[in-house]
Amino acid sequence: MLKSAIASSPFKLGEEYLVKFRIPTFVLVAILVSAVAAAAQSPSPTPSPASPTASPTPTQLIDPKNTATPATGLQVVESAIFIYGLGGGRDRLDQIRKTVVERGKSKVTGANGRVDPATYVRYTLRGADLWKDKIRLDQEVPNARFSLITDNDKVLLFFNNTFLAPSDEAALSFQNSIYRGLDGLLRYKENGSTVELAGKEKELGVEFYLIDVTDNKQRKTRYFVSVKSFRVMMLTYEEAGVKYKRKFYNYNYAQGTLVPYRTVLTANGKIVEETDIGTVTFGQKIDESMFNVSIE
Repeated sequence: MLKSAIASSPFKLGEEYLVKFRIPTFVLVAILVSAVAAAAQSPSPTPSPASPTASPTPTQLIDPKNTATPATGLQVVESAIFIYGLGGGRDRLDQIRKTVVERGKSKVTGANGRVDPATYVRYTLRGADLWKDKIRLDQEVPNARFSLITDNDKVLLFFNNTFLAPSDEAALSFQNSIYRGLDGLLRYKENGSTVELAGKEKELGVEFYLIDVTDNKQRKTRYFVSVKSFRVMMLTYEEAGVKYKRKFYNYNYAQGTLVPYRTVLTANGKIVEETDIGTVTFGQKIDESMFNVSIE
């Protein structure tokens, strides 16, 4: 039973539920873009030195008032980053999300149809890019506790006070939860990924921009970004002939950044993982020694 749990339990992120802003997102974008443009046109009586910033300029964002001009892939992604940082973009995300402590519950459905519940705590120390992030997932399943820890783009299993090599399936599952998650899009520039707009599509009445992100290891993930809110509502990718879809639900704000509190992953149309975040805290001090790994 332990072997089965270890092979299939590492949680992934996934599903779509739209909780509206108190101010609709497209209105927020219009206000912020207009404000930036107006400020650029108004002379400053006493200019003061300012530090360089990576915040997008109005031309890098999509103007919701000008729908006649075709959007580019970079504009869609930069607009999404702008929204996820509540107008602060990647600067705010980098500043607030230096560390992440996420606690919640997950359910994993095995090939035999059995559903295994689990509780988890996920610790993240943010690096210069996803490959340099330090991530530890402590998970408790029926009759077992174990941890999965990233180590220079590799995954190690910590069980019974011993570091082991996890199964290939477990390692790949954990890596996909990281590299094919939201940060694969939101940190595309830091990751050295390429971005391409693959058109638009409607699903259940919701219109999406289709954004293909290819990382520097040629992993391709398609993100479905809402035309109205610029939120990522789902993503898809294919691995070993299996088509995966991860959907994001219950969006809300945590410390001024946008977070989906429920995710669902399907494989060839069947649910394989469900994750519900209980609490998520950014900026909390994390002991780096908990990421120290060694294997004989």
